[in-house]
Amino acid sequence: MTNTGAALMAAPSQMQPIIVLVLRRVTRVLAVNGQQTAKYLSREMKVHWQQQQYQDVTNSQAAQGEVGLLSQRLPHGNYVRGCVSPFLSTHRRNNSTAPKIKVDFDQTAGVSIMTLQNPPVNSLSLDFLTEFCSALEKLEMDKSCRGVILTSGQPKVFSAGLDIMEMYGKSPERCGEFWRAVQEMWLKLYSSNMVIIAAINGSSPAGGCLMSMTCDYRIMADNPRYSIGLNETQLGIVAPFWFKETMVNTVGHRTTEIALQLGQLYSPTEALDIGLVDKLVPEDQIIATATQTMTKWLAVPDHARQITKSMMRKPTIDKLMSKREPDIQNFVSFITKDPIQKSLGLYLAMLKKRKS
Repeated sequence: MTNTGAALMAAPSQMQPIIVLVLRRVTRVLAVNGQQTAKYLSREMKVHWQQQQYQDVTNSQAAQGEVGLLSQRLPHGNYVRGCVSPFLSTHRRNNSTAPKIKVDFDQTAGVSIMTLQNPPVNSLSLDFLTEFCSALEKLEMDKSCRGVILTSGQPKVFSAGLDIMEMYGKSPERCGEFWRAVQEMWLKLYSSNMVIIAAINGSSPAGGCLMSMTCDYRIMADNPRYSIGLNETQLGIVAPFWFKETMVNTVGHRTTEIALQLGQLYSPTEALDIGLVDKLVPEDQIIATATQTMTKWLAVPDHARQITKSMMRKPTIDKLMSKREPDIQNFVSFITKDPIQKSLGLYLAMLKKRKS
C-alpha cells in the first residue's frame, strides 16, 4: 500500500472522508489538465472509496461559487439545493484589520445585533472564531445585555463553513487551537444565558447551519435561492457527533437521521416544515421581525428561562466537554499527516493557478 493509502487507513474513521474529498477534488482538476498524477491519486482514492461505499455525486460537476471556494452545485431535487459552500471553504485572505464582528448594542432594549462581516462568505477562520467568541463573552458578562440577534453582513450567505486555509501548512499546535476554537464557538452559543435569535439572511450550509441551530429561535429570509442544512455526507464528510446532537435536539431523531445520511440542504419553506427554522419573512424585514420576536422572549423572567434552557441543553454540552480533548486529538492527528498536507497543497496550487 502506498503512503497515501496507508494514511487513509490509519486516520481516525470519522476523519477519513475529508481526505477523500480533497483527493477527489485534486484528481478532477489534474485530470482536466491531463496530468499523470491524476492516475495516482485516483487509484489511492478508489481503494478507500470502495470500502466506504459512498455514492459519487460529484463526478461530472465542476466547482461552483465564489472564486477560491471549495464549493460546488449539488444535484437538484426536492431537498437538495445549490449551496454557497460545503463544510470547508477557502477564500482570498482577508488581511484587513477591520473587525470581523460588528456589535450594535441598544442599551435601552438590552439587545445587541451581532453582524458577521468576514468577506466574502463569513468563513470560520481562527481569527474570525476568536473574535466572535470574545465578542460574545463580553456581551455575556454585561448583565444589561439580555439578548443577541445574530445576522450576516455579507450578501446571500450567512456563513459558508470552515476555512480550509486553517488546515494547511499549520503546526499541530495551531491545528489544535483552530479546532478548539470551533468547539468554543459552539459551546458559547449553545450554553449562553442570553436569548439568541438567528436572523438568517442568506444560505447557511454546514457550519452556518450549526451556528443557526445553537440559537434559541431562527428566522430565515424567504428566498428560494437560499438553503440550510448539514450537507457533509454529500461530499464524503462525516459531521462530528456534536453537530449531530444539535440537529437531533432541533428537528428530532428520525428527521436528523435522514438529513445527515443524505446530506440534505433545505429550502426556507422545507426548513420551516421540519422545524429547522421557526419563521420565514421577506429579507428586508428580517431584522425588524427578529427585534419584535426578541421582545416576546425577554418578557419571560430571565432566571426561569435560563434554568429551562440549561435543563434542555446540558446533556449535549456535557457530552462534548467530556470528549473535547480526544475530539481535538483526532482532528490534529488526521490533518497533520504528510500525505494529507500534500493533497491540500496540490488543491490550493490548482486554485492559485486558476486565479492567475
